[in-house]
Amino acid sequence: MLQKLNSHIDKNFSFLKERKLLIAISGGIDSVVLTHLLHQLKYNISLAHCNFQLRGQESDLDEVFIKNLSKELSIKAFTVQFKTEQYAKEHKLSTQLAARKLRYDWFYELGEKHNFDYILTAHHADDNLETFLINLTRGTGLDGLTGIPTVNNKIVRPLLTFSQEEIKNYAINNTISWREDASNAQTKYLRNKIRHEIIPSLKELNPSLLESFNKTSNFLKQSQQIVSDKTEEVFKEITNIEGDLIKINISKLVQLSNPKAYLYQLLKDYKFTEWNDVYHLIYAQSGKKVVTNSYTLLKDRDFLLLLRTDKKAPVMQESIIIHKENTRITNPINLLFENVHQQKNISSNSIYVDKNLLNYPLYLRRWKNGDYFYPSGMIGKKKISKYFKDEKLSVFDKKNIWLLCTNDDKIIWIVGKRQDKRFLPTNKTTKLLKMSI
Repeated sequence: MLQKLNSHIDKNFSFLKERKLLIAISGGIDSVVLTHLLHQLKYNISLAHCNFQLRGQESDLDEVFIKNLSKELSIKAFTVQFKTEQYAKEHKLSTQLAARKLRYDWFYELGEKHNFDYILTAHHADDNLETFLINLTRGTGLDGLTGIPTVNNKIVRPLLTFSQEEIKNYAINNTISWREDASNAQTKYLRNKIRHEIIPSLKELNPSLLESFNKTSNFLKQSQQIVSDKTEEVFKEITNIEGDLIKINISKLVQLSNPKAYLYQLLKDYKFTEWNDVYHLIYAQSGKKVVTNSYTLLKDRDFLLLLRTDKKAPVMQESIIIHKENTRITNPINLLFENVHQQKNISSNSIYVDKNLLNYPLYLRRWKNGDYFYPSGMIGKKKISKYFKDEKLSVFDKKNIWLLCTNDDKIIWIVGKRQDKRFLPTNKTTKLLKMSI
């Protein structure tokens, strides 16, 4: 068994050899075995232990055990204590979800602070099967049926192909001690209920259950890869990316064999949960939208528009003053003001105005209902809202528009779009000012 584990690590995880590694260790048999194994193979490891203070003295004894293990193996150990139940109550989470968030946030914090390349967890094949069954009972897509990934960004799980029985035999044969968590025997948690009641029954039907599951999991992962490759191909065909905005072409989407399935694959990573509402947007009126804490999906004529709209993001300024002596502003957008002698390279990103016609200080502000301007190249005035409609600007586009105005609120420029002709230079202009993004 020792040779089997050693060769598995050397063959499949050689990329960890010269890396700085942080092992998430509870004191249970799995993480302790992983620690001994990598220490014996002379990997560069440190330990990270969370005391969630959920089991009274037992939690404290787990922490003592880890500290003693670190001294025994001469490995650096990081420990932290969390008021998990208080955190769960404050954030309206279950105790398990609160503990998970606290520990992974802390692991990543340690990784950043101490330059760890990877965070290692001791998940094994039984954990993988339990996760599969949990996701199956809750209802899930293909992602949930492929189980726990062996490598997920900076998280690596070297023991995932081994059963808990194999790991336990390794510990016994190598006289490795560990801590038992009595709460693992309680069936009030779904995972424990599946572990102690469902899986033993399944193993009675099929003694090679784990082996069969591993084969099925591999088949599902292969299928998932095919779906992922096809989704990427479709994404390129039916979407356009404009800065932070993703535009999904509805006419191209509905021509696909299963528009709902493709839409799910395109958007599943964007934290939507009300999928029926998302699907209904395909045929909804313009302006309908689905909103999460982080994203907004909007129906806008021929497109579905996806934009990050994090509610925690800082609110942008509604206006900013620009004085005559200012040559540049950098917030909320980057604008440059230059005194020049002639016009050249005129574009939507730069305009020329007669400086004598400007009433300072100038203002950069958001547009509002009732705003109008005199578009260059056109006769008469036009409402900003009508201009936006003619230009087919989306709701998101409009939110990103800034107006440059005089002190008496005459619009000089819809920045990056159209100039007001009232401030255009003439042959009699003596002071020419170039404004550019």
